[in-house]
Amino acid sequence: MSKPTITQVIRSVLAAVIGIQSDANRQRDLKEGYLSVYLIGGVIFTVLFVIGLVYLVSSILGN
Repeated sequence: MSKPTITQVIRSVLAAVIGIQSDANRQRDLKEGYLSVYLIGGVIFTVLFVIGLVYLVSSILGN
């Protein structure tokens, strides 16, 4: 088996965020992936999510 592609990493991070990661994908991630790649993906998603929320709230409030 090969290392997960960037698309698989993104899908795994997004699935983990909303809690629908399949057991097969979770096992693949644990066996073949690097923890640092998933941590970086999680941090990037979190930063983008917070920026999106700040933008949404500020546009709703008209600031």
